[in-house]
Amino acid sequence: MISREHRVLRGRTSHSSATGLSITLPTAEGGLEPYQVGGPRTRATSGPPVSRIAYAAAHVVADPLAGNGPGEPARLDWDATLRFRRHLWSYGLRVADAMDTAQRNMGLDWPATRELIRRSAAEAGAYGDPAELIACGAGTDHVPGAQTLAEIVAAYTEQIETVRDAGAGVIIMASRQLAGAARGPDDYHAVYDELLSQADRPVILHWLGEMFDPALAGYWGSSDVDEATEHLLALIRDHAADIDGVKVSLLDADHEVRLRAALPDGVKLYTGDDFNYPDLIASGSHALLGVFDPIAPAAAAALQAFDAGDLAGYEAILAPTVPLSRKIFETPTYHYKTGIVFLAWLAGHQNAFTMVNGAQSARSVVHLAEVFRLADAAGLLPDPDLAVRRMRTLLAVHGVER
Repeated sequence: MISREHRVLRGRTSHSSATGLSITLPTAEGGLEPYQVGGPRTRATSGPPVSRIAYAAAHVVADPLAGNGPGEPARLDWDATLRFRRHLWSYGLRVADAMDTAQRNMGLDWPATRELIRRSAAEAGAYGDPAELIACGAGTDHVPGAQTLAEIVAAYTEQIETVRDAGAGVIIMASRQLAGAARGPDDYHAVYDELLSQADRPVILHWLGEMFDPALAGYWGSSDVDEATEHLLALIRDHAADIDGVKVSLLDADHEVRLRAALPDGVKLYTGDDFNYPDLIASGSHALLGVFDPIAPAAAAALQAFDAGDLAGYEAILAPTVPLSRKIFETPTYHYKTGIVFLAWLAGHQNAFTMVNGAQSARSVVHLAEVFRLADAAGLLPDPDLAVRRMRTLLAVHGVER
């Protein structure tokens, strides 16, 4: 288990205590305006949450000297990538790795993914049981040409065995290849029947909406969400003993609550709703969230308050993170990784704002300026001097040198 050593993020307790730092930032209206930096908040956490299971879906750190342009092989800065996972574990969070936050299907190829799974699971072993502390995505992306159900099952099986051999928990990711090949819900059921029959311990299923990946439209055999939900529930009821939970990323809070209520006893709902997570977690969902990557200190402190029965404190901590998350995940939602890596750079977790597949260019400087403002408003820039220096450097590259 993770040590219950006391963890503190240095800083302040309210945004009214300004640092004296100011920076000129671009606005959505096409102008420039001065911004006064408030600085970080003080947050203390001690060990993992008790009332909810909480996974942070972690990003990867690209090697800035190794290319990583569009279409090039992924080359990672392994020291920084693993250091960030230690950062998440230090706050008592579990890690969901090799998923869409790590740029699966958006630049992180299978050789890099396989090595990421191996290294991250080995790193988790220094903290406790890897099967508890880390779960990794298994998909079919290494066989993009898979067209038959048998080929898709074989591709899934190879990746599941890679995760299992590393000692991590298994997340069966939604498959682009299956979405393209399936002719209806029976085909989904046949593939997942085979995969779940192989499970040596309960796995997490993954429903990623088309706002995160348009190639996954109509997953579970229907473009109607309610009908697709019934197909998913039929599968889960058939294999409840083999399923730890289902991670749902549809950005529809009402649907998530209905699905959660319909799940068999013992099957968890892991919210992947980066718009509505405070209410969904409070009302009963567990968490597997990309936004927990940049807001780990706040998420951990909020969950500790929740454990203590301090719902007002829980809500107060998470409330300022919601506008930030909604900005990071705004349309086109699948480019949210850019904002997450940007904040890791501002916070000093990595030395370069660069991404595999050149994805650092996916968001505008105006978008990133607003992410900067909202992260500061949430008290999530641990070193304001560093954050301002780096933001000024980025602005200068874009011709904003004031």
